[in-house]
Amino acid sequence: MFINLSDEQLVELAVSDNSEAFGEIVRRWERKIFALCFGMLGREDDAGDAAQEAFIAAYRNIKNFRGEAKVSSWLHRIAVNQCLTIKRRQKTRAEDFLDTDDGSEERTFVAAAHYSPARTAEKGERLNIVRQAVGALPGDLREVIVMKEFEEMTFQEISETLELPLSTVKSRLYTALKQLRMKLERTPVEVV
Repeated sequence: MFINLSDEQLVELAVSDNSEAFGEIVRRWERKIFALCFGMLGREDDAGDAAQEAFIAAYRNIKNFRGEAKVSSWLHRIAVNQCLTIKRRQKTRAEDFLDTDDGSEERTFVAAAHYSPARTAEKGERLNIVRQAVGALPGDLREVIVMKEFEEMTFQEISETLELPLSTVKSRLYTALKQLRMKLERTPVEVV
C-alpha cells in the first residue's frame, strides 16, 4: 500500500494521524538508524535503545517536520542526538561511581554483524584492528567516519544531519582518515 510512496509523502500521511504510514517510515529506516547508533555507541543494547528513542522522538515531532531536509537526514539527526544523550548519561553515571579505572579505557568499534552484508568479512584480525582504531577516534570524527564509510551517506546528508557546514564535514573526514591511517600504520598485522 505504501511501497510506491516517497518518504516525504509518508510523512504527510503520518502528520494527518496515519500511524501505518509512520510504521512504514520505521520499517524503511530501522536498520540504517540502528547501524548508525551501533557505530556511534558500540553496544547493541545501547544502539537499540537509541534507535527506539529516535523513532519515538520522530513520531512525537512529526508535525514539526518542515521538509527543509530529506526525511533520512531528519531521522539521522534525531538518532545522532539520541546517541549523544546516551553518551552523556553514561558519562554522568561513570562519574558517579568510585574511581575504579585500571587505565584501560580502550573503546572498540564493532560493526552491526547481523544487520550488515559485511558479516562474512567481519572475521579476522585486520577488521578488529580497524574497529579498534575507529573506536579510538574522538566522537566528532568517529560519527563522520561511521556516517560516510559505514552508512554510505553523502557529504551533503552528513552536513544536514549534523547541522554542520559541508567544509567542516569534509575536514573532519579528512582528519579522521589521516588519524586512522597513522594508527593502522603503527599496528603490525600478520599476514597468514
